[in-house]
This record gives sequence, structure tokens and C-alpha cells, in this order.
Amino acid sequence: MANRIHLWRYHNRQGKPLLVLNPVVFVSSTLLIFSFVVLALLSLDQFSDIVTTLQNSIGNNFGWLFVLTVNLILGYILFLALSPYGAIRLGGKDATPTFSRTAWFSMLFSAGMGIGLMFYSIAEPMYHLVTPPHGAEPNSVAAYEDAIKTTFLHWGLHAWGIYTLMGLGLAYFAYNHHQPLSIRAIFYPLLGEQTYRWPGHVIDTIAAVATLFGVATSLGLGVLQINAGLNHLYEVPVSPAVQVGLIVFITMIATLSVVLGVKKGIKRLSEANMVMAILLLLFVLLIGPTLFILNGLVENTGLYLGNIFQLAFWNETYTQGNWQNGWTVFYWGWWIAWAPFVGMFIARISKGRTIREFIGGVLLVATLLTFVWLTVFGNAALYIELNGPGGLASAVAEDIARALFIFLEQLPASVGIQFPAQLTTVIGTLACLVVVTFFVTSSDSGSLVIDIITAGGHPHPPVAQRIYWASMEGIVAAILLVGGGLTALQTAAISTGLPFLFLMLLMIYSLHKALANDPEKVVTRG
Repeated sequence: MANRIHLWRYHNRQGKPLLVLNPVVFVSSTLLIFSFVVLALLSLDQFSDIVTTLQNSIGNNFGWLFVLTVNLILGYILFLALSPYGAIRLGGKDATPTFSRTAWFSMLFSAGMGIGLMFYSIAEPMYHLVTPPHGAEPNSVAAYEDAIKTTFLHWGLHAWGIYTLMGLGLAYFAYNHHQPLSIRAIFYPLLGEQTYRWPGHVIDTIAAVATLFGVATSLGLGVLQINAGLNHLYEVPVSPAVQVGLIVFITMIATLSVVLGVKKGIKRLSEANMVMAILLLLFVLLIGPTLFILNGLVENTGLYLGNIFQLAFWNETYTQGNWQNGWTVFYWGWWIAWAPFVGMFIARISKGRTIREFIGGVLLVATLLTFVWLTVFGNAALYIELNGPGGLASAVAEDIARALFIFLEQLPASVGIQFPAQLTTVIGTLACLVVVTFFVTSSDSGSLVIDIITAGGHPHPPVAQRIYWASMEGIVAAILLVGGGLTALQTAAISTGLPFLFLMLLMIYSLHKALANDPEKVVTRG
């Protein structure tokens, strides 16, 4: 397939590639993104109103489709794990994994959730506690339970199921059918020769644009939180100028990481990120209400699993509210927009795993790690509201990005410990660094993946292209923040996730058609 796509290739005098482009996808993606940038800048004063209207329109008209699609995806992934197809090995029966399980899990978790988990692990349970989505009395025991199980829904099996489907499709066609690592390759069983022509170009263009806006949404959330943390710790002003400066600075770090490549840059940064994240997690677990958190992990999982069907299929049909547009539909759109980049990144690091092992790691282990994180931070925050000093819920209502740092400041006092101010500042700074490294791992992974898509599936695109796409992510994130803030970030995720949603439905059929004809499922099943 790689030889059937017309690529532009330019080399220097030493024969080293300077550019490797699929011209149709690269130019189309660039024009679409630049058109957005220009239109946003021309109507910056009205930008916030425009994105609010767009978000409500998509949520009201297509929310049901987002809900249905993510449930279908999860159901299909679970079916594959339990079926004979689970024994097929990505890369053939003699393939061996490239990375250790520890390194694999580190990169999965860092790329898959990243900044969003830092941003919402405190803020989301607090928000749902005050405004329960399913009719509970605010600040009641039922509201506490509703808050945590709703948060688990948004970050649990459905989110990782989306990533699993995309990553599995890419890995299977790349390693078992020797196709380039490109989104269009998954649709070859359906499109045949048209995969090399304009239908394939359209698929890759949608994937590239969705990826860029999905990553830009995450970068915007990360900058909001970093700015809030610096303001809380060091009185750095909260302003668009500071936020744009942070985007520029951290994008430079991400660019350096992506230039170094997966093994030297992204892998090492992901591992460093996980070390710092675990240190922060252990601090909250050991200093905070440890028993309350451990009890909560068991009970939270039970609440989630016991209500998963009702939660996952709830669509506000009878309550006629619009809560879901800003939360569940936003999350499903965000995960779908992230799916091309996270899926491709997961595929690149997963050769040698069986389909069952792949699903077990990406869907189950990653979900469990996410639940541990949400419980440690979320339950500790709920404990502060239950037993004092309180005030987190009101802090979230005032500034959602500041919630994590107020939480870390109040945590010791909630269990009767007095920390010196300097130590509190150190912990807050560590939290900032974790956000920064999540920021960088999301950006470098995303820009590398967009580069691969626009290079026709070339696994090692030239450095100049990686720099280009890392810069574009920063530019779009800055415009979204300056023009419309958090609402603009949410709208970007939903609106770019919508067209890719239809592709993911077709992806299920296409992947299954290929798996049904795979001879290895017969060989390995016995």
C-alpha cells in the first residue's frame, strides 16, 4: 500500500530525507486548520458565542449517536477479547514485544489520559457533588456516590475502549498485513483499491485534523492548570499572555522530545512522567485519608460496575436537560478526537502482543490505573468536603483549573497534619511539573502521529515535519484559549470528534471482516 500512495520526497545532498509528504493529505489538513485559525482571528470577539452555539447544536442533535457508538465499540472489544481472535499475535506467531510491560504501561497511560486526568480528577467529582446529574440531593450521600460513579464512567472502560479499537486496527493491519501505519489502512477490506485514492485521502485528512484539535484541547486544559498553579504558588498573573507564553515554552520542550524520537525522547519522558505522577499519588494516598481511599477504591468500582448500563446508556430523554452536552458528550467527542493519535501511538509500541493481551493491557489494566488515580484524588477531595476544612466545591465553581492546588494545600489539615508553607509549595510545584510532563508527552506523541498520517504512513518522518506539527498544535491551542476559553476547547473536541465517529463505526465492520479471514485464528485456536 505504501508504494501505491504518491508521496513527495525531497533529500539533501547527502541523501537524507528533508520532506516525505502525502501532498493531498498534508495540504488539505493544513488548509483546513489554517482556515480555522484565520476565521477565528477575524471574528475573535464573537468566537466564544459561536463555539457555544456549535457545542449545544452538536450535543442536542448528535448526543444520542455519541452515546450509542461508544457502547457499540466497547461491546465489540470485549467480544474480541473472549473470542478465538484473541489468540492472534500482532506481527505473526513468532513476533516478540519491543518494550517491557513496565515501559509499555507507562507510555500507554501517559499518552492515553495525560493532562485531562490531572485537570479533572479533583474538579469533576466536586462539580457533580454540587450539581448531581442524576437527580440526587446536592451534597448528600447519594450525591457523593453519583459524583464518583459518573466520573468513573467518563474515564473508564468506554474511553479506553475507543483507544483499544483504533490501536488494534492500526497494529493488526500494519504488522499482520504489512500495511503502512495509516488510518486508511484499516478500511482496505471495505474500500479495496479506493483506499489509495481520494476516499483514503479523506479518511487520513479527517484523522489528522481531529488529532490536532484533540491534542490542542488537552494542551489548552494543561496551560489553564499550569497558569492557575503558578498563580496560586508564586502569584504569577492569570492572563492570556502568560498562557500563550506557557504554550510556546512547553511546545518547544515537546518539539525537542519528538525530534529525539520514540526511544530516546518520548519513552524516557513518559517514564519520568510516571515516576513523578506516582510520587504525587503516593503523597496523597499516604498523607491523606488512606483507609477512606482504600475503602473507596473497592466501593467506587462496585458502584460503577453495578450501574454501568444505566450510566452508559442514559441520554437525558425524560429529564430534558442539557448537562450531558458539557460532560458526557464532550468526553466521548474528546476521546474519539484523540483516538487516531493515541491509537497510532499504542500501535507503534505494541508489536508482539496477542490481541487478548493487547485488550487486557489497553482496556483493563489502563482502566484500573485510571480508577486508582481517580479514587486517590477524588476520594481525598470528597473527604475534605465531608470532614473539613471544605471549600473545594466552591473553589471548583470559581476556577476549575485551581482546584488541584487548593486540594493539595488543604489535604494535610483534613487529617490533622500541619505542613510548613515551604513543603506545601514543593508539593504544589511537583504537581505543576507532572502537568507539564503530561502536557509534553501528549504534544510530542500527537505531533509525531499527525506527521505519520500526513506522510502517508511513513514510520520515521523527517524532523522538519515534526517541528511543523508540534508548532501547529501550540498555535491552535493558543487561539482556542484566547478566543473562547474552556468552552472553545470542549467545542473543538466535540466538533472534530463527530466526523470521526462515523469512521469508527465503519472501522468495526472492516476490522472484523479482516479478522474473520485470518488463518492464524484457526492455527492458534487449537
